[in-house]
Amino acid sequence: MGNFDKKLEVFFDFFVNHGGYKTVLLGLKNTAIIAVLGLVIGIVIGTIIATVRVMPKSNKFIKILDSLAGFYVSLFRGTPIVVQLLVFYYVILPLIGIHMTSVTVAICVFGLNSGAYISEIMRSGILSVDSGQMEGGRSVGLSYGTTMMKIIMPQAVKNILPTLGNEFISLIKETSVVSFVGATDLYVAFNRIGSNSYEFMVPYLVMAMIYIVIVVVISLLIKLMERSLRKSDKSL
Repeated sequence: MGNFDKKLEVFFDFFVNHGGYKTVLLGLKNTAIIAVLGLVIGIVIGTIIATVRVMPKSNKFIKILDSLAGFYVSLFRGTPIVVQLLVFYYVILPLIGIHMTSVTVAICVFGLNSGAYISEIMRSGILSVDSGQMEGGRSVGLSYGTTMMKIIMPQAVKNILPTLGNEFISLIKETSVVSFVGATDLYVAFNRIGSNSYEFMVPYLVMAMIYIVIVVVISLLIKLMERSLRKSDKSL
């Protein structure tokens, strides 16, 4: 116990007196930015892809779009996100001559990766809505796109909200790999404290606790949103 107290004292010394908290706050901010913006980009891309994949294959153009969407989903679901980060940062960007910060690269890659998973989540949500909803919208003169956006999508989102929450939690945890492209996240922040103090036990324990708190808070918020949506449904 005395040995652990000494480790705790070393950690707090580096955390407070040597500015370790600044690195942790930066890592926490980057983790939040990458996860939130990655989810937003993923929802936009995923919604577009899901819409394409559930559209009636009435012409050749739609069939081509569907094939491209299928390839996109297979590509990003079939490769680890760390590989996507490395290829994007060290291969694609140098080839096209574009410079981006490591955090921006992480946001883009996480958004593209999340888009592939959310497209399948969104597609299942759309298919879970009764087909009569689409027929009803078309029968009153609404176009396919208007019916999809104003009738089908709102119901689909309600159905997939818990799964979207799980995707966000996954993004939060997966940000620990952004150190491969030089971005500072929670892992990098606490690893730096451990490297400087030559003591990793307490920094890693604290890091794990922070991730657990974040996940618990997000889970509670999702439950509150689900409860609110259920109440709004009952009031109709």
